[in-house]
Order: sequence, then C-alpha cells, then structure tokens
Amino acid sequence: MRRILIAVIGPGDGAGQKEMDDAALVGEMVAKAGWAVLTGGRVSGVMGAAAKGARAAGGLTIGVLPTPDTLGASPAVDVVLATGLGEARNAVIALSANACVVCGMNAATASEVALAIRAKKPVVLLRADETTAKFFRGLDGDVVRVAMSAGEAIEMLRGVLMSGARTL
Repeated sequence: MRRILIAVIGPGDGAGQKEMDDAALVGEMVAKAGWAVLTGGRVSGVMGAAAKGARAAGGLTIGVLPTPDTLGASPAVDVVLATGLGEARNAVIALSANACVVCGMNAATASEVALAIRAKKPVVLLRADETTAKFFRGLDGDVVRVAMSAGEAIEMLRGVLMSGARTL
C-alpha cells in the first residue's frame, strides 16, 4: 500500500520558535500515524523541525530541495531529492502531498498553499492569524481549515484522509 505523504510547510530562514515547535510536533504525529513527512528538505526552519520530529518518532522523511545538489539537506531527511528547480520545487511539494499542514507563513509558503488549494489538496493552517485564514479560505473553503494545535490538525487530516474524501 502506498504511504500517505503529508507536506509540513512554513518559513525556512526566519521561522519563529513556536512555528518550529509546532512543525516538530506535527512531524512526530505524522510519523506516529504511519504517514510520511514531505518538506522542502533543508535544515532550516519549519522544514528542518518537521523532519527532526518525524525522524525522532521513527517516521519516513522526504525532502525536495530547490538546488541541483544535496549539500543543504537536513540530516533528518531520509530521501533527498535534489531538483535544481529553485522555487518551482514548491509545485512538486504541493502536488505530491496528499495533504498539507502549514506552520507559519511567508511568500514561499503562500505559493505552496495556493498550489495545494488549486489542486484540491486538504490544507490545515496551524494557528493562522485571521487575515491569513480568511484569505486562503476565500480561495476554497472546502479544502482549507484552521487548527489551533498540532493534535487538532492531525485529527482533521485523519478524518478526511481515512474517509477517502478530498476536502476537509
């Protein structure tokens, strides 16, 4: 059976401690659910924290790097894909994932979220502010939800992914 891929996305450089703590916990919970964690592959910020959390829980981690080599990959990533695609790798992440959990926001993260929404992938915004939540829900309220904790985000995903539905 093919493993479910959960993209854990958010800021790299410039991520806050709360965003990284949330990402690590989401990564851990994704691994404990038997799913794989998909990130941007780098050691920094949300992507590095999510990979560490998943690795600590014995999960599979996959990183999609923007670079043509693996030099910047997080040591917590099991499968490193060096794409050479730059920011276009955001499309690979958004479209390859079965669902996304978003820990924080910046321009690159917003592009991933928009691509996931366009592809009708379930998106959970973790602790999103009102402006961010309203904007992304306005794009497609059927696939976008807001969770206030990592546990709530995972339960939302469990419900939609186990039912076979594409919306939350």
